[in-house]
Amino acid sequence: MSGYRARPTEFPLTMPDQAFRSKRARVRHRPESKMWRKLMVLVASLLLTGWAAREMYGVLAVSSLTLLEWTLLVIFVLNISWVCFAFVNATVGFFAALISLYRPRQDHADIDLTKARTVIAFPIYNETVEHVFATVLATARLMSGAPGRFECFILSDTTDPDVALTEEAGYRELQKSAPGDVTIRYRRRTINTDRKTGNIRDFVTRWGGRYDYMIVYDADSYMERETILNLVAGMEAAPRNGLIQTIPQLVGAKTLFARAQQFASALYGPVLGHGIAWWAQKEGNFWGHNAIIRIQSLAEAAGLPIMPGRAPLGGSILSHDFVEAALLRRAGWNVEIRADLAGSYEEGPPTMIDLVVRDRRWCQGNMQHMAVLLRTRGLTWTSRFHLITGIFSYLASPLWLIFITVGMALSLQNTFMLPTYFADGAVLFPTWPVIDSERALSLFLATMALLFAPKVYGLLYGLLSREWISTTGVFRTAAGVFTELVVSVLSAPILMATQTGAVISVFLGRDSGWSPQARSEGGYRLQTILRHSLFPTLLGVVLTVSSIAISPIYAAWLAPATIGLILSAPITHVTSKRSAGTLAATVGGLVTPADIVTPTSFAGATAAQSSFAALKPDRLQYLILDRDRQLDRDGLVDPYWPLRQYDVHEPLAMARARAERATSAYEFATMLKPKEKMALLNSTRDLQAISFKFSSLRPRKPAGVDQSGAASISRPKRTHRHRG
Repeated sequence: MSGYRARPTEFPLTMPDQAFRSKRARVRHRPESKMWRKLMVLVASLLLTGWAAREMYGVLAVSSLTLLEWTLLVIFVLNISWVCFAFVNATVGFFAALISLYRPRQDHADIDLTKARTVIAFPIYNETVEHVFATVLATARLMSGAPGRFECFILSDTTDPDVALTEEAGYRELQKSAPGDVTIRYRRRTINTDRKTGNIRDFVTRWGGRYDYMIVYDADSYMERETILNLVAGMEAAPRNGLIQTIPQLVGAKTLFARAQQFASALYGPVLGHGIAWWAQKEGNFWGHNAIIRIQSLAEAAGLPIMPGRAPLGGSILSHDFVEAALLRRAGWNVEIRADLAGSYEEGPPTMIDLVVRDRRWCQGNMQHMAVLLRTRGLTWTSRFHLITGIFSYLASPLWLIFITVGMALSLQNTFMLPTYFADGAVLFPTWPVIDSERALSLFLATMALLFAPKVYGLLYGLLSREWISTTGVFRTAAGVFTELVVSVLSAPILMATQTGAVISVFLGRDSGWSPQARSEGGYRLQTILRHSLFPTLLGVVLTVSSIAISPIYAAWLAPATIGLILSAPITHVTSKRSAGTLAATVGGLVTPADIVTPTSFAGATAAQSSFAALKPDRLQYLILDRDRQLDRDGLVDPYWPLRQYDVHEPLAMARARAERATSAYEFATMLKPKEKMALLNSTRDLQAISFKFSSLRPRKPAGVDQSGAASISRPKRTHRHRG
């Protein structure tokens, strides 16, 4: 490892911040879109919404509408518009997906890929090294011998010193097994500004000029070799393509909750994905990973500015992907969604708690998009619609809860309060708040049909797909739909409550912070489950008591929502268990084609984990005393510190100050706080300078200690103490 350079020679590109209100912000190039597709989806959604609104008005307008009834009608229209659009999108997606089943898939056979230079980027943040580095190694092996030039680049934003040292050990291990024609690079940022967007920008502005394209992986992404080559071919074939997004399916699920999510993404995902791709065409969206980007377009058009104000609505844009896609379109680059490309995978959250934690961060990012919509000029209407759908995906939950609450308040008013429905003037008859019960039942059944139609489409798609029939089979496909339906019906009210809490938290000014996503089923203690389930459970109790007070029939009608809320803790516990997921798969439910025929990319990454299972990272106190090891790791440490001439990095300054007061390497290592340890690990010059102070105290290495420094260092015996 000594003398190896983990990073190539820099080839920078400029990536300026894009002005939201720039006078130059206009679309320079219109793609060849079929406008009738967008109009068809829009008009169909509006007609359905109008019909549902008219029916709801008919339900309420038996007599003149009261203020509460008008409120109920407005909220219903907002909610049903989202349901109608989802139904129309699924309908067109179902037919587009069926056509794709019998259409020959495009390949790269007639496109010369040998000149394309592609970097596969792995932005990571305090991730499990064994998991991520195995994926990097498997991907490098997968692309070995492929036409074109490929490199893997680990873009670490890790802030945990123990994880950082493990990454260094993992990178040494990578070099032992990496193929010769696919170089693996490693860079760990010294100062973590602007989160993931800052991580990508640091790469583009330092090495972006070396590559034509960047394929962005998440820490749990997997892609097949043919998928990667088809993405590169798609960019080579269309010089105006700025980004191509695949539809990743979930893989590797073990728990019941994860298996249900994986089954839904595998069966319903192609239907919904084909729908978006059909009407969006060259004005698609970006989901942050499992996509290829033309680096020139990213640098030119998608540098994200800092949002005015403080977090959560100000600061760095968390859901950067939607905004980057919109800015690329504003600059005239095409953004495609390729729903026909198979072989794109990712792992999902293993438990409902993990999903809620991730959703809280996504919710904050999507709420920031409201300011983007208001501030940004020159965005296409399709790009604005993508941003609006992201916002409404989270606002829908509090709106449904408000709808239930207002309807309940209306019923309670009719049941318990004295009528005050006479106007101030003289009238013959009061204004009674009555509804058309028969029409209400019809509207309820129609709404349920709209909600569950995508699942029916998914079932039909599975029964007509050769892949599903040959692997999963008819019985297991149907059983999986039923099992997923039960899990989703029980989970939906819980997620409605937690998403409502997330929206409220954002508007109360609480920042979600920045934490790595859980990617394995570690399980949660009962205390943690109860804490996360407190709000949904209390909400369920309140709704149940109120509905029973109104009418037992009303309580029965609301039961599908209230049962899930009241049983939030046991549902979360059971669905988080791996044994429950295994049982569901054993009896024939929640089995996908990827469970039967494991994707090569995922199988390779899983097998490669054994290479990193016994890593022996350095320990800081040992590293301080070992000058040879310091020199050996010099090539791993990024020397770039983005500081102005007179700026001081406080953690590094504190580490220097503590070194002056410590009397041994052991004492110094225990004095340091995590940020100070990271600063010292990121500064080879300071680490070497501090080692001179403690070199005279360096203990003789005991027998049996290997060169990695993995063995613990005993505390050196003090002979004297300097006074501070």
